[in-house]
Amino acid sequence: MNARPPTHAPAPKETLAGTVERVTFHNADNGFCVLKVQARGKRDLVPVIGHAPAIGAGEWVVATGLWFTDRQHGLQFKAETLKVTPPTGAEGIEKYLASGYMRGIGPAMAKRIVAMFGEATFEIIEGEPDRLKEVAGIGPTRAARIVAGWAEQKAVREIMLFLHAHGVGTARSVRIFKTYGHEAISVMTEDPYRLARDIRGIGFKTADAIAMKLGLTKDAPQRLRAGISFALQTATDEGHCALPVAELVKLATELLGVEAPLIRSALLDVLDTGEVVQDIIGDKACIFLAGLHAAERVIAERLLHRIKGEPPWPEIDLAKALPWVEGKTGKTLSPSQAEAVRLVVGAKLAVITGGPGVGKTSTLDTILRILCAKGTRVLLAAPTGRAAKRMSEQTGLEAKTIHRLLEIDPKHGGFSRNEENPLACDLLVVDETSMVDVPLMNALTKAVPGHAGLLLVGDVDQLPSVGPGQVLADIIGSGRVPVARLTEVFRQAAESRIVVNAHRINAGKMPEPAPRGGESDFHLIEIDEPEAGVAKLIEVVTKRIPARFGLDPVRDVQVLTPMQRGVLGARNLNHELQAVLNPDPPTSIERFGWRFSPGDRVMESQNDYDREVFNGDLGTVARIDEDEGAVIVSFEGREVVYPFGELDTLVPAYATTIHKSQGSEYPAVVIPLTTGHWTMLARNLLYTAVTRGKRLVVLIGQKKAVSIAVRGGNMRPRWTKLQEWLSSRNVQRT
Repeated sequence: MNARPPTHAPAPKETLAGTVERVTFHNADNGFCVLKVQARGKRDLVPVIGHAPAIGAGEWVVATGLWFTDRQHGLQFKAETLKVTPPTGAEGIEKYLASGYMRGIGPAMAKRIVAMFGEATFEIIEGEPDRLKEVAGIGPTRAARIVAGWAEQKAVREIMLFLHAHGVGTARSVRIFKTYGHEAISVMTEDPYRLARDIRGIGFKTADAIAMKLGLTKDAPQRLRAGISFALQTATDEGHCALPVAELVKLATELLGVEAPLIRSALLDVLDTGEVVQDIIGDKACIFLAGLHAAERVIAERLLHRIKGEPPWPEIDLAKALPWVEGKTGKTLSPSQAEAVRLVVGAKLAVITGGPGVGKTSTLDTILRILCAKGTRVLLAAPTGRAAKRMSEQTGLEAKTIHRLLEIDPKHGGFSRNEENPLACDLLVVDETSMVDVPLMNALTKAVPGHAGLLLVGDVDQLPSVGPGQVLADIIGSGRVPVARLTEVFRQAAESRIVVNAHRINAGKMPEPAPRGGESDFHLIEIDEPEAGVAKLIEVVTKRIPARFGLDPVRDVQVLTPMQRGVLGARNLNHELQAVLNPDPPTSIERFGWRFSPGDRVMESQNDYDREVFNGDLGTVARIDEDEGAVIVSFEGREVVYPFGELDTLVPAYATTIHKSQGSEYPAVVIPLTTGHWTMLARNLLYTAVTRGKRLVVLIGQKKAVSIAVRGGNMRPRWTKLQEWLSSRNVQRT
């Protein structure tokens, strides 16, 4: 049976109208506001929560939304849209002018202006502004300031009315206004599809709906061009750098609901703009976003140039160096590890790859000890904060996230470290390289100084990057870069069923369950139907794991699921687990379909360069600041502020997708796997999930689904050209 209660029809929206008596809070950056409104038909002032770019006491508001009860503040009205009009009566006009909303007018001046002009005040400001000088204390400068302030507020109102009329809610309207200012109407009228490109939270479908309301036809050239670009962007979101022409035409045809010949014709127009590029992958004509095409090519050029160079450190006598390291660490390297060390110290560009328990860490430690003893300046980096922290713990050297290492430049976009300002190192070591996508590898290879070595470490059998490309796999597959592939599982690691089963899965074999009655770090719980899995998973996370292994269900246990949708998808499981693991928080707010409360485990789902928080970063809600209208989240002890209106990229993370878990390790992972996850079942997906667990892995699933994944399942190749360019001898450095 389904563990969720039956869903009810959403409550009907209501309309509330009245005068703003007081603006309790207003955030000018995102428009979030808390108002006290004297509403029609209500005796007491009503607290109204919503979004408006600017608002003042005395204004008339018409709010559409829902009533809700806040634990701390009682009954409130949450407005989805707030339509604001200037006051008409003398009292309201005075209150509005005195609120500080109009530049150049304070309470005393407001009283004098209204005493002079009464209910005609606004008409005078707009139509006969010179008459303002009739009021004592207003000279030419102050009069000009008042007129300019009024014109600005009028423009804001017109833009908001335009957006509301075309189906855009107030919160998004504020974002549009903040992005384009007074050009908002002209931008939307000329090219509404810019909204999808420029503004976070507005996708192609929203922009398309606005375009349709503005009168664009289904076969309008700008709609077709925007649809092709969006279809290609959708493909890159799924990891591709390009799409075969036939696939792109099919995708755009379905998206736009038009005939294929129209798409093919529009594609020629888009190619003419230079936004996209046509090239061959294998024997197929493919379309690339121009930036990705250039990035893959230049990565290949830089790597091929580096291969030809000599490493910057002196030649290493391994017959002396290896015993010296073994004497310091007390660890003896296997022949395959020693061979990996020999290969890396003799090359300016190299790769170390291998699964869990094969000695990647001790091999890297040996390399670093030898090179550091020779005075080599080494920098260490990894794609995520957790991976960087783990790298530091394993090597004893400082490691940074790639973004921090390259020094984000949020003001100008991109990174401060580049060819003109390269990293100060003789060797850059990048861990978890399977996670690095094409844009990030482009930035990295740009910033490594010409003389320096580059060592890429990672498990090529894991899932490729969330972003476009399969950089590590393409580099290894090219056959042009020295690769040390470690395969020997060491005896101590082989005692772990997690390690053994990870290698079994990678070899296409079913994982072996724990022996009956014996202790094990890997458990397989079979279920018949996905619905039964929800209750079983909640029991395992909240009761069985804490009782048997002493692990905290919020801090130590991570649920990893193949997809967002479905009863065993991340979205539903987060609702279920949040209700059990954080059932009665002292305070909470609801935004963008989620409840946020102190103690909630959350994840950032996009790269946010301003806040220096990145896709996949895990944090905990520290507190909710009602006065500031913000949620404060702790990421590894660093507090980050999210205004209520900007919570759309933050999601609960009691459960997350396996893709989002890359580069992270957790004390315990619980993995639901059923045939309902059919489209996502793949060997590298299951292998990646299992290798995220340090102390415990519990697989809850249908045997058939596990078998499908192990046999290979839906492992879909990515359309990339990096391997071809690396393999080719015709790529010239530009």
